[in-house]
Amino acid sequence: MPKKVVHLIFPQNLIKKPAIYTMALKHQVIPNIRRAKITETVGEVVLELEGTRENLEKGIRYLTRQGIKVEPIVGDVIE
Repeated sequence: MPKKVVHLIFPQNLIKKPAIYTMALKHQVIPNIRRAKITETVGEVVLELEGTRENLEKGIRYLTRQGIKVEPIVGDVIE
């Protein structure tokens, strides 16, 4: 199954919302949190996603629509 690694930046109002969990359920994507830094004002997560190409695209679109900034990461940042 294809994998994609992305950097997510959560605005303050979304830090406590289960956006990754909801995206995984709705779009049948397996999330693997590789790194996270959460403060009171911003959340940053490096997330590895696994699923079909179509589901990966739908999942990323879902996160973007929620107001989460999604930046692709080429290669694996943590080995």
